[in-house]
Amino acid sequence: MKEYPTKQLRNVVLLGHGSAGKTSLTEALAFATGATNRMGEVENGTTIADFDEEEIRRHISLNLSLVPVEWQGCKINLLDTPGYTDFVGEVKSAVRVADLALILVDAVSGVEVGTELAWNFAAEQGLPRMVVVNKLNRENSSLERTLESLRAAFGENFVPLSLPIGAEGNFSGVIDLAKMKAITGPKGEEGEIPAEMAEAVEEARAALIEAAAEADDELIMKYLEEEPLTPQEISRGLRAAVLNQTAVLVVAMAATANLGTPVLLDALKDYAPSPADRGPVTAEGVAGEEQIEPSDTAPLAALVFKTMADPYVGKLTYFRVYGGMMKSDSRVYNSRAEEEERLGQLYVMRGKEQMPVVHLHAGDIGAVAKLSHTLTGDTLCDKGHPVTLPGPNFPPPLFAVAVSPISKADQAKLGPTLTRICEEDPTLHWRQEPSTRQTILEGMGEAHLDIAVRRMENRFDVKVQTSIPKVPYRETITKTNADQYRHKKQTGGAGQFAEVHLRLEPLPRDSGFEYDWEVFGGAISRSFEGSIEKGIKQVMEQGVIAGYPVVDVKAVVYDGKEHPVDSKDIAFQIAGREAFKKVMLGAGPVLLEPIYRVTITVPEEFTGDIMGDLNTKRARVQGMDQQGGKSIITALVPLAEMQRYATDLRSLTQGRGLFSMELDHYEEVPSHLAQAIIEAHQREKEAK
Repeated sequence: MKEYPTKQLRNVVLLGHGSAGKTSLTEALAFATGATNRMGEVENGTTIADFDEEEIRRHISLNLSLVPVEWQGCKINLLDTPGYTDFVGEVKSAVRVADLALILVDAVSGVEVGTELAWNFAAEQGLPRMVVVNKLNRENSSLERTLESLRAAFGENFVPLSLPIGAEGNFSGVIDLAKMKAITGPKGEEGEIPAEMAEAVEEARAALIEAAAEADDELIMKYLEEEPLTPQEISRGLRAAVLNQTAVLVVAMAATANLGTPVLLDALKDYAPSPADRGPVTAEGVAGEEQIEPSDTAPLAALVFKTMADPYVGKLTYFRVYGGMMKSDSRVYNSRAEEEERLGQLYVMRGKEQMPVVHLHAGDIGAVAKLSHTLTGDTLCDKGHPVTLPGPNFPPPLFAVAVSPISKADQAKLGPTLTRICEEDPTLHWRQEPSTRQTILEGMGEAHLDIAVRRMENRFDVKVQTSIPKVPYRETITKTNADQYRHKKQTGGAGQFAEVHLRLEPLPRDSGFEYDWEVFGGAISRSFEGSIEKGIKQVMEQGVIAGYPVVDVKAVVYDGKEHPVDSKDIAFQIAGREAFKKVMLGAGPVLLEPIYRVTITVPEEFTGDIMGDLNTKRARVQGMDQQGGKSIITALVPLAEMQRYATDLRSLTQGRGLFSMELDHYEEVPSHLAQAIIEAHQREKEAK
């Protein structure tokens, strides 16, 4: 593939609800531009963009993939993204490096949950938008109805750029309103406009010219004086309308039948902004904020937006150049890791195909293999001019599973493999939970984690079992208590002797552990102070009533006895341990559970269902807000009730609800529930 200067680049992210046809559209554009010689199909697993074995198996996109196509002197970098909400991390990465969002809407279903999400992601980044109304060859499809649902949902000025010829099964092509030509058949043959469509075409053409005129001061004067606009002026006006977001152009299509494709390609070439049109980006430099110009002569700044772990090729790093020029076989500096990286061969990726290139100009997107320190979100720059670009903004995880290795061999590889899959997908996190002694993998939903686990097996040959994580309860006491314990062991040789008098006092929440020594007159020598503390801490880690760590207690050793020969370190550790257990059982022991602050955003019509469901989850609703047809509910809910909320919320709201949660505090578990947890622990202990 040849090199393209900044002005001739278009970085376009394809967004939309699952199954709106993003991958099929990518396939149609690749075929129409001659990048491929036949059109692949999602159902047969033959598309360029979906090459991962899980994608082929499930017939859905799980990763963002890059498919560049060339059209009339322009290079269009298509970023195909997943529509399923669990893979929002991939979408956020793609949106971060695009200059235009192309939002696909199914002509049968209209605006769906995924359409709303896509629209909001593009708005967050301030991206200009265009819309493709796809699947116009399906039964019950309608451009008019889809436009109505778009206007109702987003209230923008949606202006058709093409109109369908024929409807549903008879859809045979489109009228290009800019060129005033009929474009029919999969080969895109140009012809005259059918007479019966003349009136509709005139009306739509007038709306298009008005949108072009309104975006440019000079053109609006001409338009108001009723002077006709030239094709060049219309093109200039539409380009400005897209860039300034005064109008959203709508293209009519059927991607799988390859109908209407040339109009979209022309629209991307003529009206989509180039990196140069989008202007400079703000980066953090040594002396504070600085502007990086989209030009080859600017200081080098490239943002890493995706990392792929391939067991054969090693790590593939995808980046977008914002300033300067990337060259094969050169050195770059990673401003976060503060390390130099050696770049080998640079590639332009088309699905999984790697096409070697010598240079990548400012604004272009490429990949490089085997970087040692670089992760998603890092900036590659010149060592003499270090800068940091803001990376993609990933949401916190919402769903967790406990993973346990199936065999000894899996055990050894578990940590490194989890680290690799989390590097590849920043919306996955893993950690060891010390209180439950489990390895926890967190992500955006059930399907997300299910796929991560399958990848671990398929790519890295690590098999794990998953289960619902245990809740990290804690144990504490509610009143002061004191008692003593004597440890005495006489066997053939040297004996063991230690006596410890211990008092426990409750501390305020989140104070941790305090240890005090009130032994006077040398009843126990100071040398055993540490031994007793060590014994106490062993018990506190393992828990006394249900096997969870003990917190917020003060332990005071106030008396005891020792033996001149038989008292030693181990004897006082044991005595400290047993004294703690005995005293704690008499100090009103209770279980504490984590309480999370949960924020739920749902369309208003689901508010009642959500409130009803929260009542069954021991939730305390803190507040409710209305915002643009949505209810925002905040509540404090025990983690034990929220383990599978991502799935519950999806089924309660037909996938239209969103939520986030963060740890707020710990509080006592109601006694009837605590009893069940303690009994379950006893049974587990006996079984072992």
